[in-house]
Amino acid sequence: MYDTILVPTDGSDPANRAVEHALTLADRYDADVHALYCVETHRYGEPALSSAEIVLTRLEEQGQAMLEELADRADNVGIECESTVCHGRPWEEVRKKAEELDADLVVIGFQGQSHERTGKIGSVAERVVRTADRPVLTA
Repeated sequence: MYDTILVPTDGSDPANRAVEHALTLADRYDADVHALYCVETHRYGEPALSSAEIVLTRLEEQGQAMLEELADRADNVGIECESTVCHGRPWEEVRKKAEELDADLVVIGFQGQSHERTGKIGSVAERVVRTADRPVLTA
């Protein structure tokens, strides 16, 4: 049913639940997992030897650490996992990566770290669900 599962993460609790769902589904269907962390450059601009460059570098490092932890979790249960750090608007980058991979499923947390409305779907998840041309599972 699923060969390739894309799981974007920002390290939030909902994203971690999405990772667990993605790994469970990958194990069940013998699928590969691709993890994605997006540095939101639209908030800071692209690096150009400024304080924004320092912030973006720190965010990239945090994202890479999250992806390495996710890959270790996948490896511990025998699931192949590749990962990518990208720059851009997260919902657009998730869509692009899903298309690039021809992912069978996107598993995404229903809220991210910057979400403030309890019980409401976050803007990234909402846009991915609304615009994706493939199944999306929110966790």
